[in-house]
Amino acid sequence: MRSVDPGQAAALAAIIDQGSFEAAASTLSVSPSAISQRIRALEVAVGRPVITRTRPLRPTEAGRAIIRFARQLELLSADLATELDATRDGPRLRITIVVNGDSLHTWVLPALARVADTLQLEILREDEDYSLELLRDGAASAAITSVASPVQGCSSQPLGVMRYVPVCSRDFRATWLADGATPERLSRAPVVLFDRKDDLQDQYLRSRVRHAFDPPRHYLPAAQEFADAIRLGMGWGLVSELELRSDPQDLVPLGPGGHVDVPLYWQQWRHGSTALAAVSDAVLRSAALLLRPPARTG
Repeated sequence: MRSVDPGQAAALAAIIDQGSFEAAASTLSVSPSAISQRIRALEVAVGRPVITRTRPLRPTEAGRAIIRFARQLELLSADLATELDATRDGPRLRITIVVNGDSLHTWVLPALARVADTLQLEILREDEDYSLELLRDGAASAAITSVASPVQGCSSQPLGVMRYVPVCSRDFRATWLADGATPERLSRAPVVLFDRKDDLQDQYLRSRVRHAFDPPRHYLPAAQEFADAIRLGMGWGLVSELELRSDPQDLVPLGPGGHVDVPLYWQQWRHGSTALAAVSDAVLRSAALLLRPPARTG
């Protein structure tokens, strides 16, 4: 395999970013035929396809690695330019990270605000169990995830544990759980979920009962509105203790005891940059202050 040409790698990244060869050509100020030629040359160099000609366009496994290379080269080039000319006042570098909704709502945003005066931040919201796909695709350079094992080419560091507590409104508890959160009551009581990827409530149910059941479900994919729906009595749900600590507002425990702990990890490209290191440091510092300590192993 010949070495990967940075211009060809940048063309592939632009295609995936913009969604088409034509849009990528406009972004890079070249013709669509020039973009096509770069991709053909890139596929010859690596000896395999780098993009699937489907809708939407998607990188292949080889394409993902090349896009990560293009993004990392962009970060390293920015570091070099700053080192060579510390007084330059060029456009701010963009760092893209993936954050789950609850972390974004409760503790991550103040951390990111500390680096917002020197960088452009693009925050992609995705469930912590699914965020690594964006890291693999090269769409993001770092992610908060519940998966400890690092993606190829990435490092993984424990952030801590987010604890979720099952809660409801007082009126809801009096109506649906008058004699406690028994299996029979839970099988009928409506429950609020963030979206169809949200498994927290089902984890709690599995810890309480041995047989499967399917209570009425409401889906609300917004962190603030999720808690509001519970306060309004639409159902019960699991809310992070960080949110309960700062804004309890008449939410009461479903019953004595019971919670779900979600360990979180910070995964980022192993070959990062000064900018990515600054983001990482801000996130890790906030996590150490606000999350429960990581579980000890061994």
